[in-house]
Amino acid sequence: MHHALRFYSRHREAALHFYMFWARWTRIPLVGGLVRWVANHWGRNLEGGYVLTTAEAEAIVEAAEGLALGPCACRQVYHNCDNPVDVEIMLAPEGNVFVHGRPGDYRPISPEEAKAILRDCHHRGLVHTIIRCRDGFYAICNCCQCCCVPLRLHSRYGIGQALQRDRDIVEIFRQRALTRPGG
Repeated sequence: MHHALRFYSRHREAALHFYMFWARWTRIPLVGGLVRWVANHWGRNLEGGYVLTTAEAEAIVEAAEGLALGPCACRQVYHNCDNPVDVEIMLAPEGNVFVHGRPGDYRPISPEEAKAILRDCHHRGLVHTIIRCRDGFYAICNCCQCCCVPLRLHSRYGIGQALQRDRDIVEIFRQRALTRPGG
């Protein structure tokens, strides 16, 4: 994984506040366009997410090299609803800096348990997203419209590259998993 992910894993609560702070700047005349451009560049090239259907999320879970369940950082930080917090599925937990940096927050789960969580989240109206840093995917989050930082950046602040849709995301995930060192 990219070194930025290690930093983010240690400071993710502060990073989420930072993203939302700068997002508000998109509404300031003159400055807002520049902030939006930088944020879209960041989302396109460094960190971002892809919206998934439940079937796509299940296919990714099947292709993953191990799974762990832990807290959704957005819901932990913002507490805007009563949806469950422990719904973030970490991919390849053996090499995942989140799991190693906060081992008490995560527990291993089976693909079957992950799929049951995905279906329950779908029934609750939560949005499945796969999150990436550079070229590596590290989690499937199941977040709500009121807490999800990437979704709010996209819908409220026009930072469209924070959260995208790609119909080939499962194949992209499989290819990147195969080309990763040791994969």
